[in-house]
Amino acid sequence: MRLLSTLALAILAFLSSATAGTPIAIGEALVLPSRVLGEERRILVSTPADYGRNQGRYPVLYLTDGDAHLTHTRGTVDFLARNGLMPNLIIVAIPNTNRTRDLTPTRALRPMPDGSRREVPHSGGAGRFLDFFEKELFPYVEANYRTSPYRIFAGHSLGGLLALHILLERPGLFNAYISVSPSLDWDDKLILRRTAGALKPHKEFRKTLFVTMGDEEAGEPRPNSFDRLQVLLKSVKAKGFSWEARPMPEEDHGSVVLRSHYWGLRKVFEGWRLPLDRQSRTFQGGLADIQSHYAGLTERLGYPVDVPEQPVNQVGYQFLRQKDLDKAIAVFRYNLALHPASANAHDSLGEGLETAGKLAEAREAYAGAVALGQKTQDPLLPAFTQNLERLTTRLQ
Repeated sequence: MRLLSTLALAILAFLSSATAGTPIAIGEALVLPSRVLGEERRILVSTPADYGRNQGRYPVLYLTDGDAHLTHTRGTVDFLARNGLMPNLIIVAIPNTNRTRDLTPTRALRPMPDGSRREVPHSGGAGRFLDFFEKELFPYVEANYRTSPYRIFAGHSLGGLLALHILLERPGLFNAYISVSPSLDWDDKLILRRTAGALKPHKEFRKTLFVTMGDEEAGEPRPNSFDRLQVLLKSVKAKGFSWEARPMPEEDHGSVVLRSHYWGLRKVFEGWRLPLDRQSRTFQGGLADIQSHYAGLTERLGYPVDVPEQPVNQVGYQFLRQKDLDKAIAVFRYNLALHPASANAHDSLGEGLETAGKLAEAREAYAGAVALGQKTQDPLLPAFTQNLERLTTRLQ
């Protein structure tokens, strides 16, 4: 495996001080030699910012046209995860070598101005491209990164066509699909011709599909291709199949991607956030309800969901503010048991114990936070140290 410089994926943050600035890398580039494709493929891999400070596992989003869409998709994922609407993800973005070859499922004929039809050059290589995913890319990613057994595919235009093709013909490759302005006219509307026959036989089909269309069909007679796709999807009664088709007529073929990824990821992880009371914006349950919520997500998504640290921690602080110290400490202990390598989880338990007057235990928790913070270079280390020093002075 040959690694390329991470500087190709860096964004410079210009600091207000007199320093020259510190690069902020959002991923790494690597070259994967492919026997299946007979060429080297450049792959961009972006992990969550705290990936190196924990031992968590993450679902993986595979992204075509990768060099064009990695940066904004990384920002979208981080934003949604930070707001508790989805887990964070590893993103594997695949730049193109021969886009038409890789993203099209058939060798198609294109109508010409003189009425004749001519074969689209290099088309029809999607089968080999998907073999590359299955036999080479998936094994590499899953051997070298901490992945959960949940894969999402996102593609735009011909990539959106490919997303629908995979769903119909090789659905076992991915759990969820985001198809952005798919090329529904490809090969005499191949996807529309195949959808009903491929999906209707399924009695159970635990897949999620989110598909959008920008302004590409504006002015066409109705029903247009996107309308017809929705009719076909509505006819599918398979248990577990969840889908949404969203027109975005205010977006053009290029601008539609960013919003499609945002709403697509929200659809895939629908119901991820702990339910909050509308008026008070607080969680109304207890520890058992937290556990039940994430068990339900595990059942729906079909993989063992790792309970995220941040939302559980927030519930602990909610109980702390409400002076319900037993509940707060129980939630903090639960969170620490799930995330023993988190300095912040140790520190939060220390705050709960200190508030409850259990000072010796609190000091032990604060000391754990400082030790881990030093080991992982946690940016919150000064706060952890301050808590430990304050309580140590108090105990003297």
